[in-house]
Amino acid sequence: MDLKVNSKNYLGLNSLGRIGKLMLWNQLINRNFDGVVVNLGREVGKKPEDIIATLESDSTYGRLDNFLYGYTGRKAEFKIIDRENFLFEVDGMPVKILTKERNPKNIPWAKENVQIVVDCTGQFLDPTTDTDSAKGSIRGHLAGGAKKVIASAPFKIKDSSKKMPADSIMMVYGINHMEFDPMKHHVISAASCTTTGLSHMIKPLLDNEATSNILTASMSTVHAATNTQSVLDGVPQAGTSDMRKNRSVFNNIILSTTGAAKALDAIIPQIQEIGFMADSVRIPTNTVSLITLNLTFYSGIDEKGNPIINRNTINNIYKDAAEGPQREMVVFSDKQNVSSDLMGYKAAVVIEGHETHTRTGFIKLPVESLAKHGVQATNEINIPVTHVKIFGWYDNEFGSYVNFLTRLVNHVDASLK
Repeated sequence: MDLKVNSKNYLGLNSLGRIGKLMLWNQLINRNFDGVVVNLGREVGKKPEDIIATLESDSTYGRLDNFLYGYTGRKAEFKIIDRENFLFEVDGMPVKILTKERNPKNIPWAKENVQIVVDCTGQFLDPTTDTDSAKGSIRGHLAGGAKKVIASAPFKIKDSSKKMPADSIMMVYGINHMEFDPMKHHVISAASCTTTGLSHMIKPLLDNEATSNILTASMSTVHAATNTQSVLDGVPQAGTSDMRKNRSVFNNIILSTTGAAKALDAIIPQIQEIGFMADSVRIPTNTVSLITLNLTFYSGIDEKGNPIINRNTINNIYKDAAEGPQREMVVFSDKQNVSSDLMGYKAAVVIEGHETHTRTGFIKLPVESLAKHGVQATNEINIPVTHVKIFGWYDNEFGSYVNFLTRLVNHVDASLK
């Protein structure tokens, strides 16, 4: 059964993993598209009911019924339309499952009336890879008939001698999504969950004159487990460089890496002048992560000798952002939260204002040191410097990332109409 008969605007999803499944769930709430076509690239289960069973519940977010309707008792209705072609409806929204092709260029998006594809596989992240690559390419979705493809992870250009192609862009909704040019950009990355939260933490500071002069910056994300980790200890694959990912996610706190700092350079180019450091600590929880942001500022002194940048300064900046330009994207909280409080919370980041800390000290530059650099002075110079620690929660699956990925998809979709 051809979906063109029923609809004129379907969303394509490549993969039904954590992000793909939650993107589908989110469409059942938002109804931005007339239906969803999911490519799995392999045979699944024995019958459509097996896919339906996968969609009906989630170990993290619970049953689909409660996700959509709370505890009202209302049920999501599944109706099989075409058993042979894995086509069914969820509360009247058509969902079609494709199982034949793994290589993006062979997926028949045009036939299925899909203009935008969200690739959630995490496998096709190099925008410089040719469409005809034997292992597949994110560009293959365009060859399959899609007009735009959005990766649900940061781009990773494997050949360092290559630059970002002119038709490719990495974006976070609410930060740089207005740079999207529908006539130019066809291959898009929605960065990562951590980059989404981090960029929304950084933006209010850069936009404020008092905190725009960042001297140093670093972050750690205390991050929930992901499917890249092992359930139990295992043997590493050939070429594995990080042995810790083969250790049991159930039983360990695991030091890891994150590409958030590199991705942040692309999202907010000003950061390139600072030299941002980032790392990750994986913990045994299923979702909601925490960014610890450390920054050092040149801090002026007021007429009373107090530093201009202090705890109130920082918290007020986030309060203003939450009520103004980043409304419904940044949330300021003065409560004492724990991670489960933020599960499903629809914000890029929730600032834990109760834990904002600042300390101001002075860099002392003796006359002798100044003279070595050609600066003539009769007295020692004291430069006030303020160190700031800010905490930001983000639901790395649905609440933050999937919602902002959805908003980006809608922004791109609007450009096609």
